[in-house]
Amino acid sequence: MTTSAPRKASIDRQTNETRITASLNLDGTGTYDIATGVGFLDHMLEQLARHSLIDIELRAEGDLHIDFHHTVEDCGIVLGQALAKALGDKRGITRYASLELPMDETLTRVAVDVSGRPYLIWNVVFTRPKLGEMDTELFREWFQAFAQNAGITLHVTNVYGENNHHIAETCYKGLARALRAAIAIDPGQSARVPSTKGTLSV
Repeated sequence: MTTSAPRKASIDRQTNETRITASLNLDGTGTYDIATGVGFLDHMLEQLARHSLIDIELRAEGDLHIDFHHTVEDCGIVLGQALAKALGDKRGITRYASLELPMDETLTRVAVDVSGRPYLIWNVVFTRPKLGEMDTELFREWFQAFAQNAGITLHVTNVYGENNHHIAETCYKGLARALRAAIAIDPGQSARVPSTKGTLSV
């Protein structure tokens, strides 16, 4: 079920370090067209789109000759801003969602509150410094940037797991599935903002 107004947004961000454009359709089918210059990040964002059913178009050019930090973080910023813009006043959304997502030997728990109050709890440890060419410490940077700019409270806990690829992938797939549920329109309150305050703002 979707709202009558399209929940779509586009963001164009340019700095001395990165140039990024992104478009989201929250009521899509999970299609994606993503190119960040960071192969493993592309793979994770494709998972985010596919499992959230949010259509994502993203193009990034960054100072990859230095390292991947600015590009990864700024992609999180832009996608978070686009999500917040597409949600508008958040009228009718379910707001809360959580799940445990398994992948082979790995289990990750993700909980989200689309609250307008950005906060990240990140209980994830990697045992390898890189996945592909991407520094594993940058996953937290992406999630922090995304949560901060989307205005969501986000808790990510890797309960257990051994394979670092699986750990990273369950974080993104878990976020995708939690967002999918949290931004869905609640038929019981489709005309109301889900807060006794009457507002959910960043």
